[in-house]
Amino acid sequence: MGTDRPAGYPDMPDPWTLRYRGFDPVEEGLREVLCALGNGYLVTRGAAPESVADGVHYPGTYLAGCYDRAGSTVSGRAVTNEDLVNCPNWLPLTFRPAGGDWFTGPPAEQTIELDLRRGVLTRTALVVDDRGRRTRLVQRRLASQARPHLLALESTFTPENWSGPLEVRSGLDGDVTNSGVARYRGLAERHLTPVGVGVDEDGLLRLEAGMANSPLWIALSARTSARRAARVATECGESWVAHVLTLEGERGRPVTVEKTVAVHTSRDRAIETPLGASRLLASGAGDFEDLLAEHALRWGELWRHCRIEADFDGTGPLHLNLFHLLQTYSEHSVDLDVGVPARGLHGEAYRGHVFWDELFVLRLLNLHFPELARAVLRYRHRRLDAARRQAREAGSHGAMYPWQSASDGREESQQLHLNPLSGRWLPDHSHLQRHVGSAVAYNVWQYYQATGDRDFLATAGAEMLLEIARFWSSTAVYDRARGRWSIRGVLGPDEYHDAYPGAARPGLDDNAYTNVLASWVLARAQDALDVLPGYRRGELRERLALDDLELARWQEVGRHLHVPFHGGVLSQFEGYDRLAELDWEAYRRRYPDLRRLDRILEAEGDTVNRYKASKQADALMLWFLFSAREVRDLLRRLGYPAHHELLRRTTDHYLRRTVHGSTLSSVVHAWVLTRSDRRASWRHFRDALVADLRDSQHGTTAEGVHLGAMAGAVDLLQRCYTGLEVREDAVWLDPRLPSALGRLELDLRYRGHWGVLIAVDRRTVTVSLHEDRQEPVRIRLRGAEATIRPGETRRFHL
Repeated sequence: MGTDRPAGYPDMPDPWTLRYRGFDPVEEGLREVLCALGNGYLVTRGAAPESVADGVHYPGTYLAGCYDRAGSTVSGRAVTNEDLVNCPNWLPLTFRPAGGDWFTGPPAEQTIELDLRRGVLTRTALVVDDRGRRTRLVQRRLASQARPHLLALESTFTPENWSGPLEVRSGLDGDVTNSGVARYRGLAERHLTPVGVGVDEDGLLRLEAGMANSPLWIALSARTSARRAARVATECGESWVAHVLTLEGERGRPVTVEKTVAVHTSRDRAIETPLGASRLLASGAGDFEDLLAEHALRWGELWRHCRIEADFDGTGPLHLNLFHLLQTYSEHSVDLDVGVPARGLHGEAYRGHVFWDELFVLRLLNLHFPELARAVLRYRHRRLDAARRQAREAGSHGAMYPWQSASDGREESQQLHLNPLSGRWLPDHSHLQRHVGSAVAYNVWQYYQATGDRDFLATAGAEMLLEIARFWSSTAVYDRARGRWSIRGVLGPDEYHDAYPGAARPGLDDNAYTNVLASWVLARAQDALDVLPGYRRGELRERLALDDLELARWQEVGRHLHVPFHGGVLSQFEGYDRLAELDWEAYRRRYPDLRRLDRILEAEGDTVNRYKASKQADALMLWFLFSAREVRDLLRRLGYPAHHELLRRTTDHYLRRTVHGSTLSSVVHAWVLTRSDRRASWRHFRDALVADLRDSQHGTTAEGVHLGAMAGAVDLLQRCYTGLEVREDAVWLDPRLPSALGRLELDLRYRGHWGVLIAVDRRTVTVSLHEDRQEPVRIRLRGAEATIRPGETRRFHL
């Protein structure tokens, strides 16, 4: 990326720095998200400290797992939504030369740099007031990776052409709402209720707040200090409190003020009260340099544990994606009982809910931070009873995981959604994406394959797998005409198609992705039982009342599910072949951007349900999760001839009819195309890699990052282009490097090994193990097999 950019446009002068020059109100929301700082416990958007939520700026701080439920009325219907809450604003800090107005922005000049290596946001600005007094401002902030409840802001003021009193106001603000997503406006947005503000006997600011409809309690304590003598006064309102420091400003002499804030909630462990814990932490914290040193040390550890080196010009966006993943979910998330929000903790899109995006995230975490992957799966296991209740309510058995999850595991999918093009609120049927349960099962098995963690499988993983398999078996109905089992009334990953044209009820029958993956789950459930020690297997079967007759039914259903085809192509669902062809040429002339084709057609009085058009990969998801050989084996197990041309024909068919309305679409297509068209694969990879940096969905990144696409793009380098798989107690490699990529080098964790080094170039693959006491690792590469012991290196020639 070059350095000559317009104001507000991002620049990466090196692979570890994101830089913005100037101020662009149109791009400010995007910049705030990409410059957000977090640590897995919380994330704070990169809003200017002097700013307020005004349609341009949107200060927001989000704590993992902090949700509140509220009711609204939409088109005469009562609806309830649970939202990730915008918590009290810890950032407020502004200044003025005595007698002037408080600085509210924007500055006359500004450069903002995000240091990805250390997790520090630096702002350098020139502020000129209405009397022409010029003040140079340098601010640094961090969200501590060493102490996740601590946030810090350092501000240095240098008068350039004036001397005299300088006033600095530093505060806490509890008067915040959830108003960061325009299409949610009109819904309930006030979740936070400040219940106490003030200053304690040690001079710390304090703010306590509760939730409107949940028992959650939040407390902030703030210490503001200057590196020279200052007079301190206090201002206080109903929902805010501030220190006002008065210092002597001298022309050319810097004045530094430090603000340190501690945040605790009633969800935190090992504390007496949130306020008491936050006061203790804020009062005892070191200065900014001390906090920065320990914070940077932790970031150094994180980067060593996920080292991926590649010789192409996209390592900056690669680091940016990893940075935001590690800010959303880290070691500090493990004990919080939280999932992976699809849009990170960076904004309010999707209300902070958990979807299937962990399917893309955990494939990366399994091989770098398996303890984090295990924590995500524990989040799902704790909600297994909720999934069982939902299955019963749907008339099925086993566990039916929700499409959208938040605090307690109930279905959180919206009942209505707004089409901004037509202004109409429409029924939302996305909860019918039952395939999310198969994603949970897939994640359980992949985690086990990468870690060999039989304890987890025995205590939690196998139970989830078995109950998801039971759900699919009980949901399938027998079609006597075909002599096959059918899964009806569901939605696939495409999301555009939610009913048959003219149908009275929502849902589709025999979505190919859903059915093949259900068959895989039914097979893996038996494998999971076989892995368990005999006594644990017996205990689990007894607990679940799982007898031989039911296991036999699983095999019967799993081998005879209906999978539709048409013209040598895997059909997206039964009846897909009867849909009309869209006049793509005409629509591309009329609408330069077809990513929201569903909204366009609805606004025209039509429906996408009538056409062979897809938002994102659906049937092709099978080749994303499994190798081509595995897909062929899955289809043959179901009794379908699976020729080698199936992947090419299916890819060609759907690629021409897909509008890539999701950032995940480029990830999947890059993966699927790598064996047939590496140049096209690389184009899709590059699109996925910079999807948030370039805001490819036209404004949506300002509402939160797309975490699945961020992780998925990194995983394309890690596993797709190396052909890396973990299965059958071995690491499989089958490199297919695109022409633009000459070398890849990865540091991985695998089954207790903390240093599996894999280096791939066009001629060789080198695998090295650090010296330790772990078992040898089996490597499979294009028919060759080798066992590598700790401390050994093996080179394979391609």
